[in-house]
Amino acid sequence: MHVWIDLANSPHVAVFGPVVERLRDRGAAVTLTARDHAQTLGLAERAFGELRVVGRESPPGLVRKGASVAARAAELFRLARSVRPDVALSHGSYAQLLAARAARVPTVTMMDYEFQPANHVSFRIADRVLVPAVFPADALRRCGARTAKVVRYDGFKEELYLGRFQRDRAVLSDLGLDESRVVVVMRPPPEGALYHRGGNERFGELLHAAAALEDVLVVLLPRTPPQADGWAGRPRVIVPRRPVDGRSLLAWADLMIGAGGTMNREAALLGTPTYTVFAQRLAAVDRELIRRGLLHDLMREHVQPAFVKKAEPAPEATAESGERILDRIIETLDEIATRRGVPARARAR
Repeated sequence: MHVWIDLANSPHVAVFGPVVERLRDRGAAVTLTARDHAQTLGLAERAFGELRVVGRESPPGLVRKGASVAARAAELFRLARSVRPDVALSHGSYAQLLAARAARVPTVTMMDYEFQPANHVSFRIADRVLVPAVFPADALRRCGARTAKVVRYDGFKEELYLGRFQRDRAVLSDLGLDESRVVVVMRPPPEGALYHRGGNERFGELLHAAAALEDVLVVLLPRTPPQADGWAGRPRVIVPRRPVDGRSLLAWADLMIGAGGTMNREAALLGTPTYTVFAQRLAAVDRELIRRGLLHDLMREHVQPAFVKKAEPAPEATAESGERILDRIIETLDEIATRRGVPARARAR
């Protein structure tokens, strides 16, 4: 079996790491493409080594974003026609889905945010749509995902790679963190993304409040250069200038405040007190974490973050939960490959 995996955003590198490892262990061929966007390329090169770079940062504005996706899809189409994969896999890579459809390559897409506007495109194009068990059925129907193409998995996609994770103390010295201080990791909003419109005043207020506390160190993990430039060099605020071991940082941190999704869920599943200031509609997976008491909503609930040293974490993610999700992904790829006529011995040797 030959699987083509597209890495369109930074979190995709971690999500598909275990998938690539399992496929290669089975003798499958894997073609990796990555977009030079945010930290995607640097993380992908460190994790996988060999890959093909296709596409760059997404420009602002719906029209320019659409043109950028179309241009990347055209380049990916040429690659697909050249390498001829049996199946394409992504986490909502619209360019790959368009390219694969044009090249007549079956597609599997993952998604865990029901309010992503482009789901209306990707769910209709994909042959299989992999979603968490809590993903609302009405959101699938509304975006054109017929029941026959939907595959559900229990848990959170972040468990796929957090289950066997071991935190590394080296990140503390790399960032020059004083462990006697309260370490707060903060992640700004995904400004400019299709699913996020407008600013986030609440995040700015909390960042100023945390940076004003003498016994607190803030590690700000920006998404864009302007987000970094506004805080670089300020007292008690550390802005890394290169990719860091984010999961180890979250595991060692005393507190996480995020205006996005993935890093919030990672921190919560690693046992770190986590607060969301996501300004848009919360995903079902985030509401499930809130229901379990693992995530706290600073935008909609009357709670305040506690800037204190945390107790030893009790991670929620387990190796077993991650393996179950991985099995579900591989089973889905196998099913698509079977339909395409790939012999069983070639899929699982």
